[in-house]
Amino acid sequence: MDFDVNKLGLVVIGENINTTRNFRAGGPRVVIENGKPYVNYGADKKGRLDISASYPKDESQVATAKIPHVAEAVGQKNIDYIKWLIESQLAAGAHIIDLCVDAMSTEPEERHQWMRWIVNLAQEISPGTSYAIDSSDSDTIVAGIEAYDTTVSRPAINSINLEEGRSALIPIAKEANAILFANASGRDGMPQNHEERVKNLVVLMDMMDKAAIPMADRYLDPLVFPIGAGPEYGKDYVLAVKTLRTMYPEVKIFGGHSNVSFGLPKRKILNDSFVTMSIIAGCDSVMIDPVMNPPQKFIEFRFAAEALLAQDEYATRYLKFIRAQG
Repeated sequence: MDFDVNKLGLVVIGENINTTRNFRAGGPRVVIENGKPYVNYGADKKGRLDISASYPKDESQVATAKIPHVAEAVGQKNIDYIKWLIESQLAAGAHIIDLCVDAMSTEPEERHQWMRWIVNLAQEISPGTSYAIDSSDSDTIVAGIEAYDTTVSRPAINSINLEEGRSALIPIAKEANAILFANASGRDGMPQNHEERVKNLVVLMDMMDKAAIPMADRYLDPLVFPIGAGPEYGKDYVLAVKTLRTMYPEVKIFGGHSNVSFGLPKRKILNDSFVTMSIIAGCDSVMIDPVMNPPQKFIEFRFAAEALLAQDEYATRYLKFIRAQG
């Protein structure tokens, strides 16, 4: 697939195939039938994912308990549920689907097996889609890339950073013709401000220069942290984006934008506002839940904003976009 942002408006990375994702046990998606808890899914809400293993036995804990629904689906090899998660993200406008199975096991070889399984399954469900192989463990990423059929779509690697051993993924990305995500994590921990974010990513850009990674295949992630944990985190990210966009006009810049609202109510409001601010600062890619935060409005906003801010001379790209909408 062509990930030219001049055509797409934004590159949208769907984040919903991640085994750490969960929702409230007392939420509307959980149903009890014959004393057994299920998650309903599908357009008609008639699909059922058994969540008995995660649902609290003590009724008093239901209001606060979390259901790791993706981990449940992967552990049960519930293909219908995973298919629904993938297809609903694509229908909502995702271009790349992130795959992460880290929560399935603390044992490396078991994680590798789960990653191979999810990669093979995802490519069976939607062969032409690009999937991002995502793990905190480099070897799990390698296992995913080895299982990936690169003849039907391009993989992405999520991600390199300055932590020990992660740079070994750069030549692997080059060999696999993979899109390469790079995040601003430092050698000794997370960046504390926007200056550290930029500094760490500059080092990674130099590494990618030496490996001749094409500019169009580099996705820089300055890292989004929850503003509930630190009041400056949203501002630090936006400032880093603005600086990086000036320094590197050809690379793609994105972040896990949904992270900003973690732990706060009405997350959709915060997510929508933060994505909009990030686009103004220079993001041309977003990693979101495209079902919760449909990306079409962000795509429209980006084309319009570029025209209004004289970044799209005579509104050429805006006009092409509007005409393509029919």
